[in-house]
Amino acid sequence: MQHWEAGGHASSFPFDARGGSRSCVANLPEVTIPFPARKVTRRVALQELDVLEAAYPAAVTALAYHNPFELLVAVILSAQCTDARVNLTTPHLFAKYPDAAALAVAPLEGVETIIKSCGFFRMKARNIVNAARALVARHSGDVPHEREALEALPGVGRKTAAVVLSVAFEDAAFAVDTHVFRVAHRLGLTLGKTPRAVEDDVTKLVPSEKWRHAHHWLILHGRAICKAPVPLCGRCPVSMCPSRPIVAKALATAVARTATTASAMPKTASGRGRRDAAGAATRRPAR
Repeated sequence: MQHWEAGGHASSFPFDARGGSRSCVANLPEVTIPFPARKVTRRVALQELDVLEAAYPAAVTALAYHNPFELLVAVILSAQCTDARVNLTTPHLFAKYPDAAALAVAPLEGVETIIKSCGFFRMKARNIVNAARALVARHSGDVPHEREALEALPGVGRKTAAVVLSVAFEDAAFAVDTHVFRVAHRLGLTLGKTPRAVEDDVTKLVPSEKWRHAHHWLILHGRAICKAPVPLCGRCPVSMCPSRPIVAKALATAVARTATTASAMPKTASGRGRRDAAGAATRRPAR
């Protein structure tokens, strides 16, 4: 789960200054796909969300966990890392450090070794060990049920707290990671420049009892279809999405630019010239 956090925690913002995602697609040059310049109407936004709810009716977190402590640690590890990689790592971590009390006294070097494949392992090791120490010191080793207390833990910002609240405790909370940020913009649900602004816009559209589900609708759609490089609009069930023509225009422009560049390149030697050159290269020198 790639994400960013406020307050000096792991950060990533993979969008260019013009508002959009950037990527190299096949043989095309780098393509910039801007976000829509205007929000869709509330009616269209609700239609889009209804489509996503129908498309992902059993949307849940991909992170494997057995209790709130394991979920908290997994979410911290998931910064700039795939959920699949985290799920390969946490069984080894929790086998050795099964609860906050055990992790609180763990040597950093040992934790770093276990989580190294998750990336940014030194920072993450400090965060999860320090978070465990805070849980022991402030909450008797239990994960608190309040946002303010969660956000006071090392390595935990608004997004991580929202995931723990919505998934572990089934509270009304809506987390914004890079998938949610991107998909919400492409659907025209928001023009927000920050995760909090996106959260505020989307939660105005969705009943509070569905906030925790809406987070997963957008994440799963972002992973399956509305991908960061270039969305797979031909497979998208959201027919009213305002980004469809924007994506088509961006790709058509990139194709035309590639064709123009190719036609301007110097022409290669003729077939006969290439054969002559090859013959000259292989001809034996005169004795």
